[in-house]
Amino acid sequence: MNTPAQPLTDAQRRQLAARIAERKELLLGEIRQVSHRSQHDLDVDQISRSGQIGHAAAIALRQGIAEAEILRDIEEVRDIVAAEQRLESSQYGECIDCGRNIRFARLDAYPTAKRCYQCQVEHEQRRVA
Repeated sequence: MNTPAQPLTDAQRRQLAARIAERKELLLGEIRQVSHRSQHDLDVDQISRSGQIGHAAAIALRQGIAEAEILRDIEEVRDIVAAEQRLESSQYGECIDCGRNIRFARLDAYPTAKRCYQCQVEHEQRRVA
């Protein structure tokens, strides 16, 4: 793994860009669906006043899960938008820390990767410390 990563070919770049766009559309659809579903749950305050506390707790739990799902999906969409911006500026596939090429295998597994493997390991170690 000491050999430098090769720059992406145009075909690889197109393939990854298509996967990124597809994932973005899927996530935006999920955000809309979860948001729509949670808006149609019964109002927790109304249920609480009617004495159905167990039901209110179940709805509150579902709404909390829905909110967590939406926040997770929004974070991934942000990563996708950043990857799209790197694609447009021809910086996609370059590590944001060291500037070296990111291996295609890493991008194939994680198309929004912004760091090469080594820099990502170092980044995560700094966050833990």
